[in-house]
Amino acid sequence: MNEKLEQLLSHLETFLPKPLTDEQWKSSTAFRWRRRDSIFGSIGFLQPVKHVSDITFDDLQNIDRQRDAIRDNTKNFIQKKPANNILLTGARGTGKSSLIKASLHEFASQGLRLVEVEKEHLADLAGITDLLAERPERFIIFCDDLSFEDGGSGYKSMKSALDGSVSAQVDNILIYATSNRRHLLPEYMRDNEGYVHSDDGEIHPGEVVEEKISLSERFGLWLSFYPPKQDEYLAIVAHFGLTAAQIEAARSEALVWALERGSRSGRVA
Repeated sequence: MNEKLEQLLSHLETFLPKPLTDEQWKSSTAFRWRRRDSIFGSIGFLQPVKHVSDITFDDLQNIDRQRDAIRDNTKNFIQKKPANNILLTGARGTGKSSLIKASLHEFASQGLRLVEVEKEHLADLAGITDLLAERPERFIIFCDDLSFEDGGSGYKSMKSALDGSVSAQVDNILIYATSNRRHLLPEYMRDNEGYVHSDDGEIHPGEVVEEKISLSERFGLWLSFYPPKQDEYLAIVAHFGLTAAQIEAARSEALVWALERGSRSGRVA
């Protein structure tokens, strides 16, 4: 009977994701949170990233203020000084995600680790936090292109993880998120119907508006990104190892390229 039970348990284990080994924890600097369907339901697990981006802060042009802010904040975090969760918002292709990857490249040797969580899996944040809380490393939970539709499942989980849960915030975890929406949720004209005007002219936002800005306000640091001017865009183009003659020759083509794509950004460059 015991032998059959052991065989059954061994068979069931093949359906479960295996926890990370000590070697995987030591050799990996970045992880992704995945989910796998099994006979036990959908189960979350950490997967090491084999090929990590090697982008550096020096590769990012014309975002010096944002670069310095995220570098200083991450350095404070590594040194166990006060540090903020960060929301990076603004135009697409302007270096928001790249700054977070550059932070990992800069501080990985000092114990920084990155855990990428897709917005569809944000409901698992509490479990991820419990998994990482006892580790000696310092973790940034990275949520790229973060936004929520009305009633999104991960919205309240994110709010609780930032501030508001009955449990204390974990010392070795920060959340860095990027978004094209400053308040992370769609905003509609009907939201303004909840505004209340008092007799003395003071305006009080309605509950719908308060709800929509409450999440973004829980990030201690906001960094905004804007499309580069034409000369800044051309400077980014020139950064890719071109000689002076090649830069001048490529100038008109680079401008046409940006015009065809309807924007100027580091990604377009």
